[in-house]
Amino acid sequence: MPYSIKQIDGLAEEEIKALKALGLGTTDRLLEAASTPRGRLVLSEKTRIDPKRLLDCANACDHLRIKGMGRGYVGLLREAGVSTVRELKYRNPANLAKAMAEANEGDKFVRFLPSEKLIGRWVEHAKKLPLKIVYKD
Repeated sequence: MPYSIKQIDGLAEEEIKALKALGLGTTDRLLEAASTPRGRLVLSEKTRIDPKRLLDCANACDHLRIKGMGRGYVGLLREAGVSTVRELKYRNPANLAKAMAEANEGDKFVRFLPSEKLIGRWVEHAKKLPLKIVYKD
């Protein structure tokens, strides 16, 4: 389910405007456009957003393809050391639940921590998702 790109933590208002001007107002569209190194370079030239920043945004969009994932959980996952869907599919749900609880203590990304069972569903869903992001040409 596509979300508005406003759901991506940390995107500045001018970045959102620049992306929307290119027709990239949803997470699905941004993910498609920024899924390859070449795509990120083209977007960077058109928006003045650093390609590494665009990769970070693409990874956030990719996380949002997982059923039950939301903006706060994406930030919390990243803080717990899981920055890509590719990484998520190899994680142990119990260990990840513990890491997420520890990460949430400081910044309070979410009010309610995901259960180990929910994290297990995320891991299983990540295993079934087709990979969308290419990291090298």
